[in-house]
Amino acid sequence: MIEKERLELKKGFNPEPILHTISAFANDFNNWGGGYIVIGIKDDTKELVGINETEIDSIMKKLIELANKIQPTYYPIIEPVEYKNKHLIILYCPGGSVRPYKVPKSLSEKSEYKYYIRHGASTVMANQEEEKELIGMSNKIPFDDRINHQAKLKDLDEKLIKKYLDEIKVDFNGMNKEDICKSLNIIEGPKEFLKPKNIGLLMFCKEPKRFIKTPWIETTIHFDESGTKFEEKTFEGNLIAQIKDSLSYIKTKVIDERVQKIDGQAESLRYFSYPYAAIEEALVNAAYHKSYEIDAPIEIRVELDEINIISYPGPLPPLNKNNLNNKKVFSKIYRNRRIGDFLKEYKLTEGKNTGFKKIRSALAQNGSPEPEFITDDERVQFITRIPIHPDFKNKEIGGLSEPLKHPLKHPLKHPLKHPLKELYDLIDKNPGINRDELQKLTSRSVNTLKDQIKKLVDDGLIERKGSKKTGGYVLKWMR
Repeated sequence: MIEKERLELKKGFNPEPILHTISAFANDFNNWGGGYIVIGIKDDTKELVGINETEIDSIMKKLIELANKIQPTYYPIIEPVEYKNKHLIILYCPGGSVRPYKVPKSLSEKSEYKYYIRHGASTVMANQEEEKELIGMSNKIPFDDRINHQAKLKDLDEKLIKKYLDEIKVDFNGMNKEDICKSLNIIEGPKEFLKPKNIGLLMFCKEPKRFIKTPWIETTIHFDESGTKFEEKTFEGNLIAQIKDSLSYIKTKVIDERVQKIDGQAESLRYFSYPYAAIEEALVNAAYHKSYEIDAPIEIRVELDEINIISYPGPLPPLNKNNLNNKKVFSKIYRNRRIGDFLKEYKLTEGKNTGFKKIRSALAQNGSPEPEFITDDERVQFITRIPIHPDFKNKEIGGLSEPLKHPLKHPLKHPLKHPLKELYDLIDKNPGINRDELQKLTSRSVNTLKDQIKKLVDDGLIERKGSKKTGGYVLKWMR
């Protein structure tokens, strides 16, 4: 899940450029979260060439010597691995906590020290303006990557951590909690004084609000024009649970579906009051880009004809109110360098500068009007405004009969009526539920249940995830 800007491939061990790239990743000029250097793969062809096994120890020692040349002190995480019968060395270089870092321009004696940064997928020496900006970032660690001195290791929930590792299919068997947290880079400090980072608390603490300002999502649904009939709900807990639970709530309460038969066409046209993918992307972007130092939660406000997703503060330069709605929008610097990586692992976001495009695409495919991205002169807040599909205007929210309440990726092959609708809704409310659990809830025979599950699978509405022993069924749109 790593973008090419954060990945450097090296055919062999070439000390000087490797040292420059280590320092560039440590400087993390754009708050991307550092990067990785892989030794043993050709950069141009991606050919796996490997390195000689007998050279591994000497290369590891030389890498430590190189790291000692970095000012101030910085050590990447170095690991030899075997992949497809080839030996590689991987260097993980997270953004440093005391940047900026400088290194010798060359490895010759008395070489002058210079600052290096990443420009796209290349390592370059910082120019005069970039050097000033880099020095201005001195010791400015993004909030999500800072140590939280009010929290303790015990505040990171081990079950949430293991659930995450299971979801991304990483085996940490045999490692204790402390080692796992170090590998995930969510704790820092000496052994006798280990402290969680804010990213660890946001992702793996059941009550992050004990340590971080307003880290929750507030929703308000208005059911009439006067504003007297409304429903409010707050979603707390770890960040992923907040996102998923609030999306499920909006899907159930707000999104309606309409089916239109088209003459001469076997498949009906299906469209929605709001495409789920657009709301998901807007909310994930808000969680990614808000400041967790400001005492203001993410807000979802559902009006009769639009949804507004609001986060604080507004976008970072060069984005402003005048260029925010341009078709091509690029952000150079990111507010949170760690949250994005976890969201990508959960398949909740794809990468940098893809959010606006994805929202527009989802609305266009649904036949909805264009979204609107709003901020003010001072960039106090950021609003993503998603308009309702015109055919649903002046309709009471949730007023259509028996809506599916989520976007489908495939047309139905047969009507989804009871008992298939009941089965579908059970899987919707209980993601990962297995057949035995479904049988207990529905009291249906094994053969009947197998047949009904097959129909939902064949229609592309559900799928089985996980192993035979621990896996279960989820809605296909949740991938």
